Amino acid sequence: MLEIDNDCLYYYCMGHLLQKTYETERLLLKVLDRTYAEPVLDYFKRNREFLQEWETARDDAFYTNAGQEKQLANDLKRFREGSLLRLWIFKKDDAARIIGSVAFANIVRGAFLSCHLGYRLDALELNRGFAGEAVRRGIDTVFADYQLHRIEANIMPRNKRSLRVVEKLGFYNEGLATKYLKINGNWEDHIHMVLLNEEV
Repeated sequence: MLEIDNDCLYYYCMGHLLQKTYETERLLLKVLDRTYAEPVLDYFKRNREFLQEWETARDDAFYTNAGQEKQLANDLKRFREGSLLRLWIFKKDDAARIIGSVAFANIVRGAFLSCHLGYRLDALELNRGFAGEAVRRGIDTVFADYQLHRIEANIMPRNKRSLRVVEKLGFYNEGLATKYLKINGNWEDHIHMVLLNEEV
């Protein structure tokens, strides 16, 4: 069951109510719709060079309002279907500016009850604990409300900063996948970092 109005977005999953905005001590984490294309685009333009090393190659259409409207609409559709939770990160003291996102994608139910974790942060906001704070809140949500058993984060071995984030949150190394994802035009090895929900 889904209810939408101008201020609220609610999704019922496994008997739990998932709201549009979540809070941490310093952050607001929001599910966004296509009306936020401009601030999302601003985030990607500011961080285009910084993110290039760690993400799939983007075409020029991605860096347009229309491209971001399309992506946000697709994300919202997948959120409604229960296969994706993408939370955009805002600082409470600057609530108009996006500084990153946390995504729990490829949510699978049945006997698997798992998802893949991905996160990104603004280059100017590194080393302040924002990524860990946001990811921790997201983990609490998918474990408690989505009732998932397993979260997997696939991280390139040289991405030491990202590895530290999940290690601090209790993820363990489950092995190396050779040439696992094509990143910035190259097939890259990734470490499978895993966190289990022992309550499920």
